Amino acid sequence: MAVTRTRFAPSPTGYMHIGNLRTALYEYLIARSQGGQFILRIEDTDQERFVEGSMDVIYKTLEMTGISYDEGPGVGGEYGPYIQSERRGIYLEYAKQLVEKKAAYYCFCTKERLESLKTNDGELGASFNYDRHCLTLSQEEIDKNLAEGKPYVIRQLVPREGKTTFHDVVYGDITVDNETLDDQILIKSDGLPTYNFANVVDDHLMKITHVVRGNEYLSSTPKYNILYQAFGWDIPTYVHVPSVMKDAQHKLSKRNGDASFQDLIEKGYLAEAILNYIALLGWSPGGTREFFTLKELEENFTIEGLSKSPSIFDIEKLKWMNAEYIRKATPEDFMAMAKPYIAAAVGEDSVLDLNKIAALIQQRTEILTDIPEKIDFFKELPDYDTAIYCHKKMKTDKENSKANLEKIIAFFKENEAELCSKWQSSELYAVLCELATKCEVKNSQILWPVRTALSGKEVSPGGATELAEILGYNETVRRLEIGLEKLNKELI
Repeated sequence: MAVTRTRFAPSPTGYMHIGNLRTALYEYLIARSQGGQFILRIEDTDQERFVEGSMDVIYKTLEMTGISYDEGPGVGGEYGPYIQSERRGIYLEYAKQLVEKKAAYYCFCTKERLESLKTNDGELGASFNYDRHCLTLSQEEIDKNLAEGKPYVIRQLVPREGKTTFHDVVYGDITVDNETLDDQILIKSDGLPTYNFANVVDDHLMKITHVVRGNEYLSSTPKYNILYQAFGWDIPTYVHVPSVMKDAQHKLSKRNGDASFQDLIEKGYLAEAILNYIALLGWSPGGTREFFTLKELEENFTIEGLSKSPSIFDIEKLKWMNAEYIRKATPEDFMAMAKPYIAAAVGEDSVLDLNKIAALIQQRTEILTDIPEKIDFFKELPDYDTAIYCHKKMKTDKENSKANLEKIIAFFKENEAELCSKWQSSELYAVLCELATKCEVKNSQILWPVRTALSGKEVSPGGATELAEILGYNETVRRLEIGLEKLNKELI
C-alpha cells in the first residue's frame, strides 16, 4: 500500500487567505492521520500575480500554526526542487511527450486572433472555446514555425466525444460531457506551464496520493484525468472541499475586504484559535466537542468527516473561541502574549506591575487588541464626565459620592503608614468595607466612587481595590483627590 502523500501548493500572490489555510490544514491532517507525508510546493509560474514577500508569508503562517512539512523549500526532499519556477525545464519535456502521443498540439495563434474568437463567442452567448485552428497544421508547417522562432503555446487535445467520470471523496462520482471541455493551454508562450498542467506533472513526480483543493476545481478535474490517462499515470484520490463563505451568497475574499490570516493575527486573534476554528469549517468530528489542539486534530481527523456543504465564517464564533483560549491559558502564557499590548498601553518604562495587570484582564479579554483600551487609564487618567459616579444599582449619585470620597481620602491620609504596609486588594477591601460600616452606608457607596475615581471609566477591569493595589498608595490618593475636585466644581 502506497504511503499517503499530500501537498499544499499555494501561489505567492499575497496574504494567506482563510480558505487556503484551511486547505493546508486538511492536507496536513490527512497525511498525519494516516501516517503519511505532507509536502509544501510553491506554485509561482504565474509571474504576473507574484507579490514580493508573499513566499515569506506562506512560510511564516505555516510556522505560526504548527503545520510542519516533511518536504519543501528550506527542508529539501528527494523530489525537489519544490518551487515550480525552478522546475521549468521539466514541464516542456512532458508537454512534448503529449504532442508525440497526439494528446497535445502546438498553437501559433496570435493574441489578436484569440481575442476575435472570444468576441464572436461572446456575441453568440457562448463561453470561449478554442476552434482548434492549429490542430490542422502539417508537421512541415509546425517545424517551419518553430525554426523561425514564432511564439507558440502547447494546448491539450481533449476528446470531444464521450464522457469523463471521476470520483471525489466528498462529492462522489461526477460525470461530464467531453464536448464541454476546452483545449486548455499547458505551456504558455513564455515557456512556463499553466497551473493546470504543472500541478498534474508535479503531483505525479512527487508521488502525491491525495489532492485537496477547493470545489471550484471540480470542473477542471476531468481535464486533469485525461492528462493522467494520456501519460499512463495513476490518478490520485481527489478531495474537493466547499468554499468558506462570508454569507449565504458570497465567498470569503480578501479582495472584498475579508480578513486574511495575517489580518486576524494583527487584530489580536491567536493562531491556535484560528486553526481550531477553521478546522470545523467543513469538517465534523462527530459529537459536540469543539476544542482541539493541532495534535488532537491529527488524532481525530477523518476524511469521512468532511462536508460538501459550504461553511460560513462567523467572526463572532471565532471571537468566542479565541476568548476561551485566552481564558484557559496559563498566567505565564497569557502574559507572554499580552505583554506587548500591556506595555503599549501603560508605557514601556512604567513602574506598574504588568503581571498584576495581566491577571486582572485575562478573564476579561476576547482578543488581544482589546487590551489597550481596557487598561490605558493606568498610564493616564482620562478627563471623564462625573455622571459615571451615578449608578442606580450601587445606590450612588454625585452628592453621596462626593461625601464618601471626602471620608475615604481623610481615612487614607490618617492611616497612611498602616495602609502602605499591607497595600493589597484583599486588605484594602476589608478596610473599605469596615469604613462603610462606620459611615453607615452600603459597601457599594464606598467602592464605586473609588473605582470611578481611579479609572475614569464606566467599565473597568477589576474593582476599586484591585485597581488601587496596582496604582499604589500615592497615585490612588492623587486620583481620589482629582475625583473629589471634579465633584466639588459641579456641586458648589
